[in-house]
Amino acid sequence: MTELICAVEAVDVRFPTSRELDGSDAMNPEPDYSAAYVTLRTSTGGAGHGLAFTVGRGNDVQVAAIKALAPLVVGLPVREVLADPGGFSRRLTDDSQLRWLGPHKGVVHMAAAAVVNAVWDLYAKREGKPVWRLLVELSPERLVDLVDFRYLQDALTRDEALGILRRAEPGRAERTRLLLERGYPAYTTTPGWLGYDDDKLVRLSKEAVADGFRQIKLKVGADPDEDLRRMRLAREAVGPDVRIAVDANQAWGVGQAIDRMRALAPFDPYWIEEPTSPDDVLGHAAIRRAIHPVKVATGEHVHNQVMFKQFLQAGALDVLQLDASRTAGVTENVAVLLLAAKFGVPVCPHAGGVGLCEMVQHLAMFDFVAVSGSTEGREIEYIDHLHEHFADPVRVRDGHYLAPTAPGLGAELLPDIVAAHRYPQGRVWSSQEPAA
Repeated sequence: MTELICAVEAVDVRFPTSRELDGSDAMNPEPDYSAAYVTLRTSTGGAGHGLAFTVGRGNDVQVAAIKALAPLVVGLPVREVLADPGGFSRRLTDDSQLRWLGPHKGVVHMAAAAVVNAVWDLYAKREGKPVWRLLVELSPERLVDLVDFRYLQDALTRDEALGILRRAEPGRAERTRLLLERGYPAYTTTPGWLGYDDDKLVRLSKEAVADGFRQIKLKVGADPDEDLRRMRLAREAVGPDVRIAVDANQAWGVGQAIDRMRALAPFDPYWIEEPTSPDDVLGHAAIRRAIHPVKVATGEHVHNQVMFKQFLQAGALDVLQLDASRTAGVTENVAVLLLAAKFGVPVCPHAGGVGLCEMVQHLAMFDFVAVSGSTEGREIEYIDHLHEHFADPVRVRDGHYLAPTAPGLGAELLPDIVAAHRYPQGRVWSSQEPAA
């Protein structure tokens, strides 16, 4: 009997991180880290898991968008879906009616990411491999089949993508060995949330250095005097040899970003993340020219591969920060990684959110082994929040992500956690008790 996808379940799961101001920044002062959580079920009992990350209100809208995609998915033969993940992704993102709500951006595109990632989770579990290893072991030809080149060919052709992957082939085995042996470099945002008091900022910054991190990140963008004071405290806490990146979370206009970064320059910021609107390609380019040698980083709110193409063509970023659930999941992120490799721009994935660390590590590790072949100038963001709620949580040691070995993408939440944090009926919300 043919195995079919028989259900796409979507649940509104929220964690009350606003109570301790974990995740707080200039534009999101009191976030509740949330997941529009997907379970894709098959007629033989198989399951794959994915999620779209939000920060509270609106997570119900994200769940509704996932449910709107279900008719495009339920009833499909599993074997055909796994044989052509690129075609499956395009089935969701190019639907003739739903794409009017995008196209290729916003809530509907993030819904596609959650479902696409659930398919990759299912695929990897079937193969008994973590997603990074599943991708690494695909041929260059199968990898480029994932990519929709329609809007990319002026920047990256199929032949160029094949060339990038084939050049990396000879070193795949050795890089896999190195990855399993030493892990992948990480930096941490844990000390830098805007709502933390001075003592907590200093304590967590010192702990980060003691734990082996060579880079931390601070949120900026609210009060300029506070930014200067907090940057001074952080620099004193970590010393001159540890990098400090800063993140404005889109708070500034172009001129304001330039002025504010020049004021912070004496404290040697490594990069400024999201200095202005994430849609303003030329604004980022202007900021980059004005504040050099401080780097410009962005990507967590870049909608799709076409926007990444434009950022790269315009010389508008130094560091590309792809996100596991903003673009259409693993499939579209393969295209983004190939674009970054073509333009020689390092990728430092965004992971400031529930489940993002678990998922993006697979993309960075795939990039190291099979695409760029390098970890130079590359780190994965790490935040020390909510990992205990996942079936296969990230493991970080001595400032490095340890390569996951369990099959799947890592997005699967523990069932009792889903029940407790389901909004609004879960006990964490109905009783307002502290999060488990």
